[in-house]
Amino acid sequence: MSTDSAYDVIVAGAGPAGLAAACLLAQGRCKVALVSPGIDHSPETADAIRRTVALMQPAIRLLEAIGVWTEELKSAAAPLETLRLVDDTGSMFASPTVNFSHRELGEEPFGWNIPLDRLTVAFHAAAVAGGVCMISARATGYRSFGGKAQVTLDNGQSLQAPVAIAADGRHSVLRAGAGIAITEWRYEQSALALSFGHSTPHHGVSIEFHKNSGPFTTVPLPGNRSSLVWLVKPQDVDGILALAPDDLAARLQLEMHGELGLVSGVSTPAVIPMQGLTARRFATNRLMLVGEPAHVVPPIGAQGLNMSLRDAAFAADAITDAIRMDEDPGSDRLLAAYDERRRGDVVPRQAVIDTLNRSLMSEFFPLHAARAAGMTLLQHVPPLRKRAMLEGLNPPGPLPRAMRG
Repeated sequence: MSTDSAYDVIVAGAGPAGLAAACLLAQGRCKVALVSPGIDHSPETADAIRRTVALMQPAIRLLEAIGVWTEELKSAAAPLETLRLVDDTGSMFASPTVNFSHRELGEEPFGWNIPLDRLTVAFHAAAVAGGVCMISARATGYRSFGGKAQVTLDNGQSLQAPVAIAADGRHSVLRAGAGIAITEWRYEQSALALSFGHSTPHHGVSIEFHKNSGPFTTVPLPGNRSSLVWLVKPQDVDGILALAPDDLAARLQLEMHGELGLVSGVSTPAVIPMQGLTARRFATNRLMLVGEPAHVVPPIGAQGLNMSLRDAAFAADAITDAIRMDEDPGSDRLLAAYDERRRGDVVPRQAVIDTLNRSLMSEFFPLHAARAAGMTLLQHVPPLRKRAMLEGLNPPGPLPRAMRG
């Protein structure tokens, strides 16, 4: 087995969070190796729009800092100007409709809805241009010893660096190798992700219908088109997938109560089982967790990838600062500080998302009443509504450098 220790940082995982971390580290003049099986994010690999990601303004500023928020990517995205929450549970304790407008915070939209494939292609190109060493291999093991992090690969190679970043998914090999335990749970839900056309303009409004099976969320795309994340009960998935295209369009129109007019051009849904995950530690043994190795949440409130990009940016700040100061970027002190900072952002958000999601599926009427009371306060108390918007956009404390603008 050959060993290469010519790197400052090893990143495992070529999703948006891993690629963002690699780009930021390379900008900080770190020698970065990015490891992932079958790395190929050329434009030809991007499929039809099904999955999109809503990135809030701090994440958009990160895209600008990396140089990927180009006119080309922007033309494939749509601004998010209003978030509307609609109670569609049929509960006797119905919540009022709540509208969050970006104009209550300023002139910028909350963020942008971006096709995931286009975003990943842009990140990949920036990483290559920035000098990140791309290694197409699967990580098979991890350990720390002698002041080094070591990642073994399925091609027989072994990489060493002072610190490593695990962005290799919820079943992370690096996390397991570092001995980090997780708390994991499942929801009786599956998410259907697709896009569709509609006859009525969306005017930059994202609508989150709260149904008994979970949220049904439309998010704007360019023109008269939107993406959809629809949480349904697992036993209902096959019936929905079996619908002919016209019947599926009619079903979506019914679920939205005609809100966006006539529905057409529905893409083939992707199905994602819903689960939650929290790592017991976000960093230890010369390893930082970024994205899904650290946390997984249901697609509510556009928090998942936004939290993951904050992970990436904070990890990059910590490592580049340590190297610049000629300090150990994998020290226990640095890893403990990263763990504390990220836990203070992630864990409270997970709790809020989990509570809201379970309250929709619950038959416990006092919980419905509590949700309705909370929504009523948000709708009728502007300072509270503004505070909720700010909390949704930003973590507590200062933002990482790439997100400050």
